[in-house]
Amino acid sequence: MRLLIKNGRVIDPYSGTDETLDILIDKGKIIDIKPKIDGKDNKVLDASRLVVAPGFIDMHVHLREPGQEDKETIKTGSLAAAKGGFTSVACMPNTNPVNDNCGVTEYILAESKKHAIINIFPIAAITKGLKGEELTDMADLVDSGACAFSDDGQPVQNSQVMRRALEYSKITNVSIIDHCEDKNLSRDGVMHEGYYSYLFGLKGIPAASEETMVSRDIILSEKYQSKIHIAHVSTKGSIDLIRWAKDKKIEVTAEVTPHHLLLTDNLIESYDTNLKVNPPLRSETDKKALLQAIKDGIIDAFATDHAPHTFDEKEVEFNNAPFGIIGLETAVSLLLDKLIHKNIISLQRFISMFSTNPAKILGLKNKGKICVGADADLTILNLQKDILVDTNTFVSKSRNCPFNGWRLKGAPVITIVGGKKVYPFK
Repeated sequence: MRLLIKNGRVIDPYSGTDETLDILIDKGKIIDIKPKIDGKDNKVLDASRLVVAPGFIDMHVHLREPGQEDKETIKTGSLAAAKGGFTSVACMPNTNPVNDNCGVTEYILAESKKHAIINIFPIAAITKGLKGEELTDMADLVDSGACAFSDDGQPVQNSQVMRRALEYSKITNVSIIDHCEDKNLSRDGVMHEGYYSYLFGLKGIPAASEETMVSRDIILSEKYQSKIHIAHVSTKGSIDLIRWAKDKKIEVTAEVTPHHLLLTDNLIESYDTNLKVNPPLRSETDKKALLQAIKDGIIDAFATDHAPHTFDEKEVEFNNAPFGIIGLETAVSLLLDKLIHKNIISLQRFISMFSTNPAKILGLKNKGKICVGADADLTILNLQKDILVDTNTFVSKSRNCPFNGWRLKGAPVITIVGGKKVYPFK
């Protein structure tokens, strides 16, 4: 039976739509959109007083499978994503074994087909074994289903290797996603280098460790006319560089995480390892620069950098804990509460950063838009819904979340993938 979504406030940044419309779905595709569609012979979903948006896409997720299934699996990660309002996620390659060959890419896709309730798009490694030395076979990996390339937490330090990766990415027409970090500058650091790192007696990670690599990537992108996407931007200096690059029409895009927008380095006084992330929580000045960059359109996308860890891994001294927090089940509500209800950005811009822009960056042609012929992936929001973040109710296997106990306004309430309602769970 066809699905008819009635009376929703449809916001589609791709077409500029913002009006009350009905959407008719059949065989996983949107087949009609207009103010009134007859509900006869259709299964009707009433979206009155709700916002219907193109399916949200998280382009920076760690699903941990294969090899670290005690932290997360494709199945549990997809459940967490659906609950959080995401219809698609792109998963990073730092699995065990590393996703640096067609066998691992194909395994992820096969397991996703069996166990995932949302769309999973594998990101393959730039270099073999994430060692930064020898490029992977990028063309074969794209043919196997890789949507982008990244060495993520082990970023490519050798500029000649990065140059070659960017050149090959032009042939395959996919993005290079870079975690910008000069490992020589950040070595052994555990938090942002500044007043609070000295106060708390913890080794700092300087802003320059990110900014030097952002500048390198921008130079290479301009020189070789290749697309580069900067992951989890965290400093004012990086924003200034990206702003300059965009003014010069260089093909640079960037993402920001909720935790870098909402949290700052002074909170490390608690030594809570759920605040240990890489790049680290930065200063208030950096946070303000990120918020301004969202307003100005300098940042293209929101992404969670969902990084699950076991309780035992995080329940150690701050210096010894791994970097990373989870975010799939909290990101949308956090940003609805802190950005939309505080009038920082428009709802249209908010939705574009969660859907239309990630789809464009990853080259997902039938995602991120609501139009006839597009995939019927939809995220439905209740802007007035009050929620309490409670990690005990999470469907992710991990609980390393710094937002436990926060009360928020606004939440995803229905997630539709390929025309099927996958959240709320049956």
